[in-house]
Amino acid sequence: MSKLTLDRILHTQGFGTRKWCRSLINAGDVSIAGQVVTDTNTPIETDGLQFTIFDELWTYRAQVYIALNKPANFECSRKPSHHPGVLSILPDQFTLRDVQPVGRLDHDTTGLLLMSDDGAFIHTQSSPKHHVPKVYVATTYAPVTEALIELLLKGVKLHDEPAPLAAERCERLDEHHLSIVLEQGKYHQVKRMLAAAENHCTALNRSQIGNLKLADLGLAPGEWCYLDADRLALLAPPFSIGD
Repeated sequence: MSKLTLDRILHTQGFGTRKWCRSLINAGDVSIAGQVVTDTNTPIETDGLQFTIFDELWTYRAQVYIALNKPANFECSRKPSHHPGVLSILPDQFTLRDVQPVGRLDHDTTGLLLMSDDGAFIHTQSSPKHHVPKVYVATTYAPVTEALIELLLKGVKLHDEPAPLAAERCERLDEHHLSIVLEQGKYHQVKRMLAAAENHCTALNRSQIGNLKLADLGLAPGEWCYLDADRLALLAPPFSIGD
């Protein structure tokens, strides 16, 4: 249980500076349980707190954990250069509270992307030391053969990598699609591995992280949702990929 003044609550949720949040409260733009609140000094219990600003309902969250079905042509950067950033898909409040993508997907790669303002969570999910498996579905230019699958499982040598990189699991889905499971998360890894295996990746989608499957979230491209405790637990071991 914790209590904060209303202006501090709004500030932590990304609604602006403390001064700006106080102005919203003083103007009568904030209500709790249907009652307008103009008091900025009385501490309010944050556990389970819901409040309304400009007729939009919000739930207090000490930290946010988000799953986004990333569409193509969005950059996983807070300072995008050639395409819109993924944060532009979310409400402005998330930018103000320093929500960041967990790792990166290329601008043309689609699928499951995690986002959060929890630094420890971001580190755990991003670090190869924690061996969080990620499942990708790749569309290939040339047909998927058993020889290609065997090579990706055995390991291919990439430029600037000291040792060959191998898929944890890899299987043919149809003539031009394969599923590949990786833990390393190297730069352009799937695309580079396919190129090293003398094929070419024409499209790439991340379908699963840990045991969290995009298909189970019911998100269309560009849609997002909060991750509750049960779904966050799917990102921790033991992992059961592809079952």
